[in-house]
Amino acid sequence: MAAAGGGGGAAGPSTVSRRVKYASLGVLVVQNASLVLSIRYVRTLPGERFLPTTAVVMAEAMKGAACLLLILLQHRGSVRQTAVTLREAMLGQFGDTLRLAVPSLIYTLQNNLQYVAISNLPAATFQVTYQLKILTTALFSVLLLGTSLSRLQWTSLALLFAGVALVQAEQARAGGAGDSGPTAPPDSPPQSYAVGLAAVAASCLSSGFAGVYFERLLKTTGGSIWVRNVQLGAVGTAVGLAAMVAAEGSAVATSGFFYGYNAAVWAVVVNQAAGGLLVAVVVRYADNILKGFATALSILASTAASVHLFGFRPRAPFLAGTAMVLAAVYLYGRPRRHGGGGGDEGQRQDGGGKSPSKDKGS
Repeated sequence: MAAAGGGGGAAGPSTVSRRVKYASLGVLVVQNASLVLSIRYVRTLPGERFLPTTAVVMAEAMKGAACLLLILLQHRGSVRQTAVTLREAMLGQFGDTLRLAVPSLIYTLQNNLQYVAISNLPAATFQVTYQLKILTTALFSVLLLGTSLSRLQWTSLALLFAGVALVQAEQARAGGAGDSGPTAPPDSPPQSYAVGLAAVAASCLSSGFAGVYFERLLKTTGGSIWVRNVQLGAVGTAVGLAAMVAAEGSAVATSGFFYGYNAAVWAVVVNQAAGGLLVAVVVRYADNILKGFATALSILASTAASVHLFGFRPRAPFLAGTAMVLAAVYLYGRPRRHGGGGGDEGQRQDGGGKSPSKDKGS
């Protein structure tokens, strides 16, 4: 972002990039907490329940449409230049489009699994367990991006895993009790803790791989993140439609695509689409592991809100496990010491010590 004029107090590109990074991470925390709570709310209401595969398709379509609008604005409203840019991205770089089919397929699977998990797990429990995606992201970052983690980061990952395990052990002793409270309506949808736990575990694994794979594409091939998201959204919408037909095609044909939709469901769809765009910004200006740890802070908001909205009553092991997760966040975010020691503490903080892949910017 070029500074107008030659004022000596203008912020440099690195300062602007740092501000965008931390601002987007903060907004991502709020977005993640509100998304989980809103999905839990609409999926546990009695009465007509919307079909989650249709919500995934709508979120992908909205994300692609928003990116198209942003590209059009970048070209100052020129439809012709926008069309040339998209044709070059979709056809001229057809290999990149095919490579984006991999994360598109996995993201679609992940989004559908999230609906299954949140429908069957208390919101706060889902938030804590879902932070295992940080561990999977770290492992895939080491394997695919050549990321070098410090001893302190590995310690924080171990602490994170222990905290999640403590929460799950507490839930197992409690029999997987939900957060709907004792006053839940008798016609509330049935819930299965085992199904929810399996879904969140699969979602963590797919999230780690897809996020790192997409980061690698962005930071090795360059190009506009909005063009990349149009490619991702186009493939994701097609994959989502195929998944919808395979999983709930008969229900959609019988009840309609927008069966069970209301204002709250539309809010969930818009929130999910906005989250996808926000993640793209975070991936550009930060690394996936830092994004994952920032997302972990949404546990606090989810837990506090679950107490009031769903009658969730956290016990001592849950609070202890949550404290361990937040301690892992703090340990990972501590600045590294530069110089001396010659060990892995001497690596730079930003990017988790990634290998020197060039971020070309938009």
